[in-house]
Amino acid sequence: MKHMSLQEISDACGGTYHGSKEAASAKVSSVVIDSRKAENGSLFVAIKGARVDGHDFIPQVMEKGARCAVSEQDLGDVPYPYIRVESCEQALKDIAEHYRRSLDIKVVGISGSVGKTSTKEMIASVLGQKYNVLKTEGNFNNEIGLPLTVFNIREEHEVAVLEMGISGFGEMTRLAKIARPDVCVITNIGVAHLENLGSRDGILKAKTEMFAYMNPEGTIILNGDDDKLSAFTPENGIAPTYFGLSASCPFHAENVLSQGLKGTSADFVTPKSRFHAHISIPGSHMVYNALAGIAVGYALGMTDEEIACGIEKNVTIAGRNNIIETEKYTIIDDCYNANPASMKASLDVLSCTDTRTVAILGDMFELGESSERMHHEVGVHAEESGINVLICIGELTAATIRGAKEASEKTGTPMETRLFDTKEDFFHEADNLLKKNDTILIKASNAMGFAEIVNRLKN
Repeated sequence: MKHMSLQEISDACGGTYHGSKEAASAKVSSVVIDSRKAENGSLFVAIKGARVDGHDFIPQVMEKGARCAVSEQDLGDVPYPYIRVESCEQALKDIAEHYRRSLDIKVVGISGSVGKTSTKEMIASVLGQKYNVLKTEGNFNNEIGLPLTVFNIREEHEVAVLEMGISGFGEMTRLAKIARPDVCVITNIGVAHLENLGSRDGILKAKTEMFAYMNPEGTIILNGDDDKLSAFTPENGIAPTYFGLSASCPFHAENVLSQGLKGTSADFVTPKSRFHAHISIPGSHMVYNALAGIAVGYALGMTDEEIACGIEKNVTIAGRNNIIETEKYTIIDDCYNANPASMKASLDVLSCTDTRTVAILGDMFELGESSERMHHEVGVHAEESGINVLICIGELTAATIRGAKEASEKTGTPMETRLFDTKEDFFHEADNLLKKNDTILIKASNAMGFAEIVNRLKN
């Protein structure tokens, strides 16, 4: 990161600096909240977590050579500088906002109910063909993770691609205040976080808070096939650019050809041209991701050749439609997170294979009063997709099994279903349920810990 002085940091977060005048001009080289990542020159912000309080580690961090600590507590007469604040979490955001405003860099903000991470990866891959790009890593997309991502921006970076995830009203406004995006991308308005946001209209309202702090001369890019987004008019007066499969969208796809687990090829149409590209990651939803990447590429002055190269170089990451070939199975590792739309999309990917298909699905959280119905619909979709074996783990997926069985009875199509309370219960019977050469989809909300299933089956 560009260096900031302790006095500058103290002013940015409205804190009270404690230390010598000489030390106040010293600059920090990084901002961390994890004591294990502290190094010489670091600013350590002592965040109170659910299980660990960062204040307990301040002496240890300072002994390791950290430059300064940000604390909610009066540390007394200590031999190192610190900044006293009312809230370390708010201070982290205030410092990140100040740092972002000091940077001469284009920021692409990405949100939506489904596909934020895969869209972020595609956009970063496209932009990486022309620019030095920083992108959100892992799940660093919330009010703690986003500031830490912003602090990772270096002077050599030309574009930052930031994923922005929320679960309630007001969060996106706070994230946008930090990120100050030049380009805003919203993938869709689904049903994730209905528990907190009430309805799809509530989700639309919460997601579009992103526009409150965007560049007034920036670009808004929306999924034109989404009924909520296509009818939305931003209050800031910026006319959206639309992408989608519909020919009415300025950025759309034609001649889409699925090649199963080998991906999808398509002709991509822009307002000025058309070109062909192959997407190596399976799933029809990846066409939307590519279209979003094309629209962002155009907004930042890229050529068709550069964009097509970025689309074709995009690869999967762990937990996101990652295809793993083992001696016994082909595993579709999509276990990072789940909601009804992404569940159905992943089942569609699984159905493309010509082997016996097994879906191992877990609970989907934060669906509110519609939870049982939506789990039931996933089971119906699994049967309609022709999945051979449906294995569900968790209390909520009882409705998924019920939906699959009811659909199977109506069609008269045999479908093997099993319901387990825990992963351990499944592991006891896994060898009897799974067969050599099976293609296996593994998907659930992240809190279900289904990465353990992936690791067991691939080893």
